Amino acid sequence: MIIPKHDLFSEFPQYKDQINRLRTSSSTFSHLADKYHALDDEIHRIEEGAIACDDFYLESLKKKRLYQKDQIVEWINSRSH
Repeated sequence: MIIPKHDLFSEFPQYKDQINRLRTSSSTFSHLADKYHALDDEIHRIEEGAIACDDFYLESLKKKRLYQKDQIVEWINSRSH
C-alpha cells in the first residue's frame, strides 16, 4: 500500500506560486513551511512502518501538522490580497 505524502504542493496545488514566493521572501514563512515538511516526513515514515510509535503520538503529530497547515493557509491568504 502506498501512503501519500501531504507536502504543501500536493495539499495546495493552487497556491504553488504563492508558496514559492513566500518561501523566498519571508524567512518566517520559510521556517513554518520547513517545520511542516519535517512533520509530514516524520508522519510518513511512521505510517510506512520505518519508525515505531504508539497511536497517541502519531495522532499528536497529525494534529500539529494540521495546525501548521492552517497557519500556512492564513499566511497565504493574508499576503494574497
